Amino acid sequence: MNSLTSVAITGVGESEYGRVLEPPLFDLIANAARKAIEDAGLSPADIDGFASTPGVPPADELAAAIGVKERRFTAQASVAGAGTVGAAQLAQLAISAGLSKHVLVYYGIKTSRPGGAYAFHAADPHKADLEMPLGFYGQPLYFAALAQRYRHEYGLTDEQLGEVPVAARAWARMTPGSQKQDPLTLDDYLENPVIATPFRKLDCCLNSDGAAAYVVSSLEAARDLPNPPAVVAGVGFGALPVTLSEMFTQNPDLIQFAGHISSKRAYEQAGLGPEDVDFAEIYDCFTISVLLQMEELGLCGRGEAASFVEGGRIGPGGDMPVNTHGGHMSNAYIPGTNHVVEAVRQIRGVRGEAQVKDAEVGVIAGLGGNEHATMVLTVDG
Repeated sequence: MNSLTSVAITGVGESEYGRVLEPPLFDLIANAARKAIEDAGLSPADIDGFASTPGVPPADELAAAIGVKERRFTAQASVAGAGTVGAAQLAQLAISAGLSKHVLVYYGIKTSRPGGAYAFHAADPHKADLEMPLGFYGQPLYFAALAQRYRHEYGLTDEQLGEVPVAARAWARMTPGSQKQDPLTLDDYLENPVIATPFRKLDCCLNSDGAAAYVVSSLEAARDLPNPPAVVAGVGFGALPVTLSEMFTQNPDLIQFAGHISSKRAYEQAGLGPEDVDFAEIYDCFTISVLLQMEELGLCGRGEAASFVEGGRIGPGGDMPVNTHGGHMSNAYIPGTNHVVEAVRQIRGVRGEAQVKDAEVGVIAGLGGNEHATMVLTVDG
């Protein structure tokens, strides 16, 4: 590791997940935050730092609601996905600088609200003025274009795409609280309706209401708390030289995210490489995003992910477990945050039948359009 103070995730918490939940978003977030603090063996009075992303309730309101006494540090990372994973970097910096002792990272979403997840993109003036009038607007269309480009460059079959949601569903069936737990086979996937060639409905993430949170502490403090520390061995952030508005139509390389940048920085800080990774939690808004990020994380070479996932390789019993809770496709769409929660539980070794054997190094990939964050978690020692 570098000269920054070593930090660990000491507590994780989740609200209930569902397609439509009655509690307001604020209540879901506060519930997840309280659970994360309790899981860490701390009280709200111990929390003195907050890190979040744009679009969630402000830290002062959350702090007051959960009983925080002194808020010494508050910061926002980038948009969700990259932001919720990359927020660990803000926590790391705050703790290293002596500004905070225990930092709460939180995120929540209600796609059941009018506009759903698309309301975020509808607010983009470039899309509203130039793309929506022509019908090129829904996120499945953008990512389907990426999948078509990948198919042109490297080859991509429907069966290979289907490996991703089938594996996710198998993991979700072993994860209490997942939104989707009914069995899913490759034949089921192939019978699913096509909505944007080559995507079927099952190539897309869920719509979810819910929230998740995690607590970051110094490794020294973590060793005195109840749970085995999930050491943040490395965390990296990267961005492409295009705006979020331009990302899916004007990116010079349509099938490149910034994961190759963020993962390099995270691996370097951790002193590890992709060959050391035992499992991966990868932002899975769509199947193609999983394949592309697997390549950018170095889990396989460029153009190799489609064949890499064949034969259940990323599912239970496979040699490269991916999204071991079911991910955004079957667990819940809480952008990036429930991936962090799952990775911590895998590092602790508490996932029961879904536990990855001898899991000592996990990588978490958070996609935020033109931005990307990678976190490497390890066992202590």
